[in-house]
Amino acid sequence: MLPAQPAVHITVDRSSRSDLYSRLTDLLGISVKDELLELALTHRSFAYESGGLPTNERLEFLGDSVLGLVVTEELYLAFPELDESRLSPLRSGVVNMRALADIARQLNLGDFLRIGKGEESTGGRDKNSILADSLEALIGAIYIEHGIQKASEIVLNWVRPVITSAHNLGIGLDAKTALQELAAARNLTPPEYEITESGPDHDKRFTASAILSGDKYPVGDGKSKREAEQMAARLAYEAIITKK
Repeated sequence: MLPAQPAVHITVDRSSRSDLYSRLTDLLGISVKDELLELALTHRSFAYESGGLPTNERLEFLGDSVLGLVVTEELYLAFPELDESRLSPLRSGVVNMRALADIARQLNLGDFLRIGKGEESTGGRDKNSILADSLEALIGAIYIEHGIQKASEIVLNWVRPVITSAHNLGIGLDAKTALQELAAARNLTPPEYEITESGPDHDKRFTASAILSGDKYPVGDGKSKREAEQMAARLAYEAIITKK
């Protein structure tokens, strides 16, 4: 992933966008045209409040596909012993909303976003969904400017540690199965999942919490119930095995 850096909060200087974007490309370690960066960083809430500007959603769509291809190829090459039934959930454990949002936070990406006043007032710059979507849009922008090879290098630099961690823990392969087996080994009740959903039909978001023996574990989120449950199971697994 990214090399360790001291936490720095970057103040958005709207009077000098070129300087602002230079700060972001310094963090990325790669140049991207200001126009592409501005589009990648424009959330729909800002666009709507500003009279219907273009949003980052098309770039997000592109970046999601690039991300999926890069991660899928990496998993295919790195784990020749795994079949599709094990590669698919491992991929979900790497490209889920929370993992992408964590990468975005390492880039201080929230500081650069153009979001509407409503989202600003409710902490939109640190919402997992907005950060993850914006990171995918940024990947799309990098792909347009530099092509698949450079985009792959950048993406793999971010996600390889996540892949290694998920595989070493053994839960990226199927977090729900792993949690169920752990619960049996620890004499806990079988896991149950509390699911909530939000957002319009075309952009549903799901959250899930695993509950075992009356204890509710950290919330997982995703673009599908399955993704949210897998993330919730992974978080619960990690919490249980690290308990003293």
